[in-house]
Amino acid sequence: MVSVVAVDYSDDLEEIKRRKLEEYRRQLEEQRRLQEQKRAEEARRQELLRKILTREARERLSNLKLVKPELAESIEVQLIQLASSGRVPLPIDDATLKKLLSALAASRREVKIKFFRPP
Repeated sequence: MVSVVAVDYSDDLEEIKRRKLEEYRRQLEEQRRLQEQKRAEEARRQELLRKILTREARERLSNLKLVKPELAESIEVQLIQLASSGRVPLPIDDATLKKLLSALAASRREVKIKFFRPP
């Protein structure tokens, strides 16, 4: 004779679902917090840039940001550091920004990999 034992897993399943839902809520809240922190940092950076750059220089930096966002962000940080340390005259105009950008471009080293196939 085979006996069948009925086991009720619904309580366990509900507990697992509840834990997963709580975990997802915590992750979502953490993501929201990080996004808000990033927005606040970006707002602070833009406010500082408004103070240290002329309108034309800000436009040039905005155009660069459209093409190369990582490079533009790096340059923004460097400009803020230069201005806060007093190593550049304020406000930074477009001509000065061009000089800084060309100096940074000259100091950046491009790595090119070429593959040669034997004939």
